[in-house]
Amino acid sequence: MDSVAILEKVKIKERMKVADFGCGSYGHFVFPAAKMVGSKGTVYAIDILKPVLESVVKRAKQENLPQIKAVWSDIEVFNATKIETESLDIGMIINNLYMSKRRAEMMRECLRMVKKGGKLLIIEWEDSSSPFGPPPEARVKAESLKNAAGKLNLKFLESFVAGQFHYGLVFEKL
Repeated sequence: MDSVAILEKVKIKERMKVADFGCGSYGHFVFPAAKMVGSKGTVYAIDILKPVLESVVKRAKQENLPQIKAVWSDIEVFNATKIETESLDIGMIINNLYMSKRRAEMMRECLRMVKKGGKLLIIEWEDSSSPFGPPPEARVKAESLKNAAGKLNLKFLESFVAGQFHYGLVFEKL
């Protein structure tokens, strides 16, 4: 999965505020996004696991990327994340929806922070068998996300192949 090519789909620019909801310990999208927003932008690395955030913070210090801000939160709880409502240019939910039984709540919390006209990037596992990844019944179908867009006050913009086993979707918040 080419994180830079994927991030270019949402047109991250200098000075933007971006959040990776459920960033994971590698910060696979956090670090390239931080370089794209530059020193005057902000990238929020959000996760529920504190050791994950400690790993991201350590690497951010090593790479001198102070624009990365770690935020501990349960994104399945509305208003739990300590980021201002409608303050983000771009929100990213990457390989996290399939893990949740509370997907609607997760989407609601993430979208709360994205400003009108901002973008939401979702990457999930393709709905096909693969040698690894979640079981097929746990995978989130791209069509179900597109169909829910209207109810979530989102406009579907684009779908793309996000690697051998993943799809990507880009939405705009209305």
